[in-house]
This record gives sequence, structure tokens and C-alpha cells, in this order.
Amino acid sequence: MKTILIKISFFLIFFNNSLLNAEIKVKAKTVILQDFLSGEILYEKEADINIYPASMTKIMTSIVAFDLLKNGEISLDEKFLISKKAWRLSNTKSSSMFIMVDDEVSVENLLRGIIIVSGNDACVALAEGISGSEEEFVILMNAKASEIGMQNTRFSNSHGLNMPPSANVSTVRDILIMSNYLIKHYPEYYSYFGEKEFSWDRTGGDPITQPNTNTLVTKNIGVDGIKTGFLTVEKYSLASSILRNGRRLLAVGSGFQSKRSRVDESKNVLTYGLTNFDTIEISKKNKKLLSLDTWLGKKENVDIYVKNDVYITVPKRKKNSISAYIEYNGPIPAPIKKDAKLGVLNVFINDKLFVQHDVFSMEKISKVNIFLRFIRSFNFFVWGDA
Repeated sequence: MKTILIKISFFLIFFNNSLLNAEIKVKAKTVILQDFLSGEILYEKEADINIYPASMTKIMTSIVAFDLLKNGEISLDEKFLISKKAWRLSNTKSSSMFIMVDDEVSVENLLRGIIIVSGNDACVALAEGISGSEEEFVILMNAKASEIGMQNTRFSNSHGLNMPPSANVSTVRDILIMSNYLIKHYPEYYSYFGEKEFSWDRTGGDPITQPNTNTLVTKNIGVDGIKTGFLTVEKYSLASSILRNGRRLLAVGSGFQSKRSRVDESKNVLTYGLTNFDTIEISKKNKKLLSLDTWLGKKENVDIYVKNDVYITVPKRKKNSISAYIEYNGPIPAPIKKDAKLGVLNVFINDKLFVQHDVFSMEKISKVNIFLRFIRSFNFFVWGDA
């Protein structure tokens, strides 16, 4: 057996634009930008300083509910009774769904009231309906934050409205982790975040229609989420996501000086990522990558795969300097077990190793019978591996 290198091909997912910005300056206190597929951070500014996430908190409130929906512990059409505590937040002084005390509102309407119109009243109603009290629900929020790797976040309420010292605390990096988790694990519910308005028939009054607080979703540029925020001490914040030509970018910023600045600066950050970088697909998880030669197997080739999607994101000027190879000892002797590690996928940029992923067999391959083993061994002895 000998070590063999096989070069593999890949394709680019790119956004055509001749304008390349070498640098970007963002008018915000703290910002981070990520390529969703590769996980690469494309830009950051003070990404680990503490912020008050304000209504970006509601992303986690939604995630906790989505977990319970997926597990079948609650349903979208289940109705929760509205308490006086939830109703007291139903006013024109802050974002509200305008629920009524002692009314019964469906989980789906409460979620849309939280996600689209940022209803603080809906947050408390959902929290109480799920856990009995908002305080018990916050325990679930903090447990989930810890589970998904939000290391610098502490939630004290379900809506983010409170002022220091009782306000929720986080970082834009943690909000990014939470946003990434949301999109990756709940695609069936993520569409709520891109809805342009929310209408519902409340009890005891005319139907209410309110627009999405994230006005970027109305601009038809591919933004389909995620969540705005505002506190006087923090100014304006936004977690945003854009999907364009197969690429998704996530941006989180806080400390924007106005609603207009929040929109314009977030749009500029997302555009910077689209125009200056390319996302390259090397391989999809659990899909055939290549076939490798076998030795004395009932099949002459074994298909291989990687267990995780492999994407990389690079500046456009470097996209032609990428190469990828499968390194393995071959031909691979039978018998071969399914899911056996057979080699390594090596990805290089400018001839420097960038990332490695193990490759595995997609199938079980048995050894040929003794007669065929003799014939093949004889042919190899006479003719070699030509």
C-alpha cells in the first residue's frame, strides 16, 4: 500500500459585483459579521464587549418555544391565558401585541407577536403559558444559552425591556451564536422572522395589523430576519441575516445611533461581506465525495463521504489559490466496514493547509473469495498496479 493524493474539484457560490471595498468602517459600538455556511467571521469590531441586548433577547424566547414545539410538548394552536402581568406590558409606550387580560391567545399568534412586532406583552404571556411564571421560563433561557455556547450572556427576563442593573447582558458574538443556531435548527419556524407584517383578530376590538420592526425585510434585498432592539442606554441594535444566490450572511450590531443608522449600517455590513468574499463548497455532509480503489474487495471502488458540510470563505482575490486533496493509503484492503475512516480531506489556501476533515466509507465491502484473491494477486505480481 502507498499514500495517495487525489485532487478534488469544487464550485464557487458568489455574488457578482465589481465593487470591492478593501475596508469598511461601521458606525456602531460593536459589530460582527459571519458567513453562515462556513462559519468564518468576516468582520468584527469590539465583538466581545458587554451589551444590553434589549429585544434581541426575544430570539432566545422564541428558541425555547421552538424546542418545545419540535418535542411535541406544546402546539401552535394551543392557547394560553393572558395574565395581568402580561397585559400591563400591552401599551403604546413600548412594543406590544396588545393582548387583553383573561383572553386566550394561541402559541402561534404569541410567537408572531414576539418575532414580527416585538411584543413585550406576548413574551410574558408565552413564558407564563410554558413555565407557569416568567422567572421559571428564564431558567430555560439561560440553560439553552449555556448549551449552545453563549459564554457571556445572562437573561433576567423574556423580553429585554428592563434597564440596568436588572437588564439582560450579552455580546454581539453571543447573539450571533444564538442567531446561527436559530436558523440552523428551526428552518420550519424561521420564516416568521421574514414576515413583513402581523395581523390578528384580538378579542374585544378591531383586528390589529403592525409592520415588522426590522424594516430591512421590506427592502427586497434578500434580508429575511432577524430581530431589532432598543434601550436608551444601549441605543439601537439589530441581528440581521441575508440570503443571496445561495449564500447566507449574519450580522449583529449594537450601539447604532438611530433607527435609520441601524438599517443603513447593517445593510452596508452585509453588502461588504457579499461583495468582498466568496463561499466555496468543498463537500456536503453524508454525500458521496469520491470513490477510492479497493484491494481484493467484491467492489473495485468504495464511495467516501465527510460527516459535516465543508465550506470555506475567502477574499475574492484568493479564490483561485484554493486546492483540496484526499490523502489515503491505497488501494484500500477489504474487508471494509461501513463508516470506517479511510483517509483525510485536506484543503489548502496558497499551498498552506487551511482545514482537515476525516473521510469515511459509505458502504460495507466484503473480501472476494480465495480463488479471485489468487487471480488478482497473480495479476498484480505480473502486471503491477497499471
